[in-house]
Amino acid sequence: MTRIVIIGGGPGGYEAALVAAQLGADVTVVERDGPGGACVLTDCVPSKTLIATSTRMAVMSESQGLGLRFSGGPDGIVGGLEADMATVNKRVKDLARAQSFDVAERLAYEEVKIVRGEARLVEPHVVAVGDRRIRADIVLIATGATPRVLPGAEPDGERILNWRQLYDLPELPEELIVVGSGVTGAELAGAYLSLGSKVTLVSSRDRILPSEDADAASVLQEVFLRRGMNVMSRSRAAGVERSGNGVIVTLEDGSKVEGTHCLMTVGMVPNTSGIGLEEIGVRCDSRGFVEVDKVSRTSVPHIYASGDCTGVLMLASVAGMQGRIAMWHALGEAVQPLKLGWVASNIFTDPEVASVGVTQHMVDSGDVNARTVMLPLFTNARAKMQGFEDGFVKLFCRPSTGIVLGGVIVAPRASELILGVSIAVQQHLTVEQVAHTFAVYPSLSGSITEASRRLMSEHAY
Repeated sequence: MTRIVIIGGGPGGYEAALVAAQLGADVTVVERDGPGGACVLTDCVPSKTLIATSTRMAVMSESQGLGLRFSGGPDGIVGGLEADMATVNKRVKDLARAQSFDVAERLAYEEVKIVRGEARLVEPHVVAVGDRRIRADIVLIATGATPRVLPGAEPDGERILNWRQLYDLPELPEELIVVGSGVTGAELAGAYLSLGSKVTLVSSRDRILPSEDADAASVLQEVFLRRGMNVMSRSRAAGVERSGNGVIVTLEDGSKVEGTHCLMTVGMVPNTSGIGLEEIGVRCDSRGFVEVDKVSRTSVPHIYASGDCTGVLMLASVAGMQGRIAMWHALGEAVQPLKLGWVASNIFTDPEVASVGVTQHMVDSGDVNARTVMLPLFTNARAKMQGFEDGFVKLFCRPSTGIVLGGVIVAPRASELILGVSIAVQQHLTVEQVAHTFAVYPSLSGSITEASRRLMSEHAY
């Protein structure tokens, strides 16, 4: 029986463990924090739970335009609605623990052994956990990553925070400064704005979400500004310090921003140091990420890696797929290499931003020849009924064949809507095939078929 040791119990680890166990391997998962890893306990699950609460609050706060009135406060629905953060954060942490328990039960059902502790490779085929030595035929590194610390802005867990420390706050931050306008910064800035904080978002770039679709980022920034967020573009933080019951963020130009709390969202660093990788010849890049190929192999034949520690699209879905591919390959099963062009991603802001396949930048730069259509969400009947005005559906297709190459959706629950576009991309469907697919009327998904019809009518292909 093949002995497999997986270092890390997040999606890149536990999904691999399930595959390996089902294929008859003897599987041990070593996890420091608990089943599900940081993704379940401190990162993805908690943040999306908080965001779900904030989105519900935003919907209630903006319901006056639909003819609803709230009698709970003197100022109507906005004045009578507030977030009880003790209850919110308790629910966030309870749900994370419950999800971790579910992962543990699933692993136990497949007879996967879980060892709690810090792991280190002491020999190519030996993993040490404390004084214990575990022999392995195959090793999978799935150690994840940790929030990057900006020198001069070290988190203290009280006023200067990383996103893993938010859920221990006793009350809602009155004035929150968010440093970093990437995905995590935008998601949490939007969430706390909806929950009632006064939010300042410090962005070192011209706009928020600098690595995402420019049209989508523009829509989201307009929404943030309309809702009262202070977005500081081209502003790079140089340091953060405590000041009484608040914080002062100093920018590189010498100006200062004051608030009650500061949330640092300035990237991730891989958890790869001190675990024996260098000693046994596993190559890492200059930033410490493990180098892997399309089937998750490292530079050492029997050692694989998956998830955030590889730096390959830091998404739970990608981590899980990398782990599954690693086990299929290691155990001799047929396997298809990881295709990043098929990866659907979502930013859990309000509205959400989902995308898959070819990007607008690839089209604009000439790397991909594609026809494009962008259909505003406010033309959709269901969106009008529900009072949704911000967003769009954008599709890309090949000029000659009409094959769908990708898309971007900005809308409430875009994470659910993108699946149709993902299927079209992966199965090489044409816009004609998508256009001839029935969509419910009225529905937001109807905008996908409508966008396909518009691409059909532009030119014959």
